[in-house]
Order: sequence, then structure tokens, then C-alpha cells
Amino acid sequence: MADAVIDLNADLGEGFGRWHLTDDEALLSVVTSANVACGFHAGDPETMRRVCALAAERGVRIGAQVSYRDLAGFGRRAMDVPPDELAAEVAYQIGALEVFARAAGSAVSYVKPHGALYNRAVHDSEQAAAVVAGVRLAGGLPVLGLPGSRLLAEAAAAGLPTVGEAFADRAYTAAGTLVPRREPGAVIEDPDAVVARSVALAGEGAVTALTGERVRVGARSLCVHGDTPGAARLAAQVREALESAGLRVAAFV
Repeated sequence: MADAVIDLNADLGEGFGRWHLTDDEALLSVVTSANVACGFHAGDPETMRRVCALAAERGVRIGAQVSYRDLAGFGRRAMDVPPDELAAEVAYQIGALEVFARAAGSAVSYVKPHGALYNRAVHDSEQAAAVVAGVRLAGGLPVLGLPGSRLLAEAAAAGLPTVGEAFADRAYTAAGTLVPRREPGAVIEDPDAVVARSVALAGEGAVTALTGERVRVGARSLCVHGDTPGAARLAAQVREALESAGLRVAAFV
């Protein structure tokens, strides 16, 4: 385990106007990659600019967290978007964030879908291909997603770098997918359990499913959700535990 390396990412910039959901400054002192909301599920120009500046200042990689156009539903409602339209919207979001990243002396380093789009692209080849088409329109970047998903398969087929991701605070099914948030036990709320799962995911590449099976999860990046109460403190505990277990915490790009 001493030679293992893991990235620690969180969803940031998830506010809009006077509404602030994530403790961006505190999380950016812990994580190595920041999934920045690009205005479709959360985020606005000023928030994007501020988070990019803070991330660049602290050497944190900036990722575009792209979503369905769903501010009211926080990007977590299922939507049917035509592939060409979705590809254009993905490229649009990446381009908007790139302006602020470059202004901060950095750049957008990768792309990660959010919420309903993330989950849809696990199984839906058409929507996954549309996301990949959007990434390619924006110049081509590494794609962060669930191991074994259609999203990563489509990205690899298009010649884009792919990065597998695991979730410290989400329950898994026996098939290695995330338990839908509407189901009981989908979100792990016990901090000690989140920390223990993080070490197992990063060090052993495995997690226990909600139904008791041991599931292999090959991931280079570990996500702690930024909208979880006490997320910054929890992320710090996760990072400390990872490093105490002999893992090096570093960005994947």
C-alpha cells in the first residue's frame, strides 16, 4: 500500500447568488481536485471565478462538473435531452469554466458529470456518447466517472483519458453502481464509516455493498460530497486516514 496514490475530489462552487451550499475555502485546503459547478445545476459566474482563483492559489486541479440544465432540481432530476443539444451544453459549460480557470493562471484539467447526468451515463450509451462529444468539442480532456460505466467506455473509445472514481460517502449495489439517493441507506452519514470505507477503497480497491457483497472498485480518485453537512471536516479526516495508511494523496492530472 505504501506506493499507492489516490486523488481526493469534492464538488465545489455549488451555490447561486446569495445562496451558498459548499464551504469552498475549507475544502480547497484538503482536496487535490475540485469539481466546479458550471452554472447548470449550481454555480454562477462570480462563484466560478472565486473558486477557480482559490483552487489555482492552492495548487488544486480544476475540473468542470457538467450537468443537465436543472437549477431548480440541483441537477438530480432525470431529463431527456437530445444528444446534439447535450453535447453543445456540455461544451458550453466547460468553456465557461475555462475562462475563469485561465484568468486565475490555471486551466480546466478534467470533466465530471453531476447528479442525474452522471447516473444516466453509467448505463445509457447515447447520453454517455453525447457527454463525450461535448468534451471533444471543448478540446478533449480526461473524463472522471464510475468504473465500468458507459461513460468511461465511450470516452476511451474516443481516445480520451479516463479516470475511475469511487465514493466514500455513498452506498454501492452488488453490481458496483451507486444506490439511488431515494433508497434508504444510499448516503453514508456516519463519519467513522466514511473514513473506514475511504481507506478500503483507496488501499484495497474494494467496498462492501449495501446488501453485504464485497465489490471491487478500481478507482484513482475518491469523492467526498461537498454538500454533506460538515464536509470539510470529514474530508480532512479522510485525508488524514489515507495518509496514515501509507497512501499518497495527489491529483491524477
